Amino acid sequence: MAIEDDDKPRKKITHEIGQDLSLLSVEELTERIALMNSEIERLQAAVTKKRASKDAANSFFKT
Repeated sequence: MAIEDDDKPRKKITHEIGQDLSLLSVEELTERIALMNSEIERLQAAVTKKRASKDAANSFFKT
């Protein structure tokens, strides 16, 4: 019984900053853009959370 390509687990998309993009297809580049946008959103949420925590601490310890 042959295993179909669709049945194989898909390789996790990873991206290394500065890597050669010439061998990637348009679909692969689009997937990487989505991955990077998602990571940017995650980083921005972490910054917002840390700023709120810092502001709350500064407000609490004001003299």
